Amino acid sequence: MLEYFVKYHHKLTEALLQHLLIVGLTLVISIAIASVLTLLIMRSRRLSAFVVRVLGSVYSIPSLALFAILIPFTGIGLKTAVFVLVLYNQFLLIRNFIAGLDSVDARILEAAEGMGMSPARILIRIKLPLAFPVMLAGVHLAIISTIGIATIAAAIGAGGIGSVLFDGMRTRSPVKLLWGTILAAGLAGAANILLVGIERFAAKRLHFGEVGSGHARYNSGIGS
Repeated sequence: MLEYFVKYHHKLTEALLQHLLIVGLTLVISIAIASVLTLLIMRSRRLSAFVVRVLGSVYSIPSLALFAILIPFTGIGLKTAVFVLVLYNQFLLIRNFIAGLDSVDARILEAAEGMGMSPARILIRIKLPLAFPVMLAGVHLAIISTIGIATIAAAIGAGGIGSVLFDGMRTRSPVKLLWGTILAAGLAGAANILLVGIERFAAKRLHFGEVGSGHARYNSGIGS
């Protein structure tokens, strides 16, 4: 194990960096597209439910099958891998984005409208901050899912950690298989720990914000 790492650490590092590139590109594109789509469909519950159902059907397609379907149109390599991963992420992201926005208390929104706030300001100042923990949970799922599925993308020449695993299977090398497993599991585990910490921090900030606004309303009531 250690001997292989000392001799081929550059290959393992290259595979890890390729994997991070795939995940990074996928997430930036996924979040951008999901944000725009959410803004377009969030006002209609029927349309939101329909879009989520359609994306859920796409998400249920095995990744290798979807890669195979797209190869004649988009070829092999990074482009196809990112396209498929972005497509998968839309279900996880849009479902949670919509759920987060729908979870905002209607009484808060009515109060904001009564104060004369515009829909855009309500979205930015009230809906998004309150929906952020649920939306962040969707990003969390998307990141972990992308790390896992990106491993399979090595089968179409996208590179990444999966290339170590597939090379290990091809050459029947337990060492390569073990190092590929360690890299994949380690990356997913590290990402999960980091994201859980961010989610807890966001939840605490939201809780303290609600408590603070409650005290402000209370004090305002006493002053009157």
